[in-house]
Amino acid sequence: MKALQWKIAHKLIFSKWREALGGRIIGVITGASACPLRIMRTFNAAGINVREGYGMTEAAPAISFSRFEKGGAKLGTVGRILEGVSVMIDAEGEYREGEGEILARSPGVMLGYYKQPDKTAEMTKVIDGVTWLATGDVGMLIPAVDGGLPFLKITDRKKELLKTSLGKYVAPAPIESALKEHYLVDQAMVVGENLKFVSALIVPSEDGVKEWCLRHKIAWKGFAAAVVDPQVIARFQMLMDRVNPNLARHEQIRKFTLLTDPWEPVKTDGTNAELTPTLKLKRRVIMDKFKDVIEIMYAG
Repeated sequence: MKALQWKIAHKLIFSKWREALGGRIIGVITGASACPLRIMRTFNAAGINVREGYGMTEAAPAISFSRFEKGGAKLGTVGRILEGVSVMIDAEGEYREGEGEILARSPGVMLGYYKQPDKTAEMTKVIDGVTWLATGDVGMLIPAVDGGLPFLKITDRKKELLKTSLGKYVAPAPIESALKEHYLVDQAMVVGENLKFVSALIVPSEDGVKEWCLRHKIAWKGFAAAVVDPQVIARFQMLMDRVNPNLARHEQIRKFTLLTDPWEPVKTDGTNAELTPTLKLKRRVIMDKFKDVIEIMYAG
């Protein structure tokens, strides 16, 4: 039965996707920001192979890459370490087991920033006499089943690790990715720095919320009315209840607030944009814009 369903899906839907992309596409390469697993699974199922790569300008520019050949990719990772590149996971600090800052070394890694020795010192780390590029990203190595070069998994940015008032470290990016896997969520940001528990700011998908409301016979009175509707809020609480069991107790989302306006990389009203040009969260900007909302979540 499933085989028949897949054949129908390929004939009626996926073939049209491939045709819209020119009809001869082999795959898509993505970088700069993590691609949601939901998107990757959907496109891969459609025969449009999505592969992630990882690197930075200082590494000229690649460190790892997901290949298109069999065994060359693993969902949830940014691919195998490239030949000629050495990667070390520096676990010095407050990290979860197996995680640490990603350090890289290769002939392509820069010698330093031109006439900026202080900045060069910030981006390098010397271990046992060997100089490594300190990427500022947190991750872990996952051995390959074929015994070849390992896969690299990015779990967060070192600077984005937050510490609650109870002294517990939380990596927000994996939690935010888990939330965005759901069709009702467009954007999400975890909050908790110097606070007693973890909460979240969520920008729902307007189309997703509208479709859910109509399917459950809830009168649609607009997006602003929907995000404060008790039934909609209860549905998002169900999402939290699904995500939380997969998190450590101190990482679990205790409260959340639904917002109406999407975060953007460019604002036309003169206010600070909430996203970088590569669509990464500007956490300080968002925290400042919604400080009143955050205070309400932590009141009492």
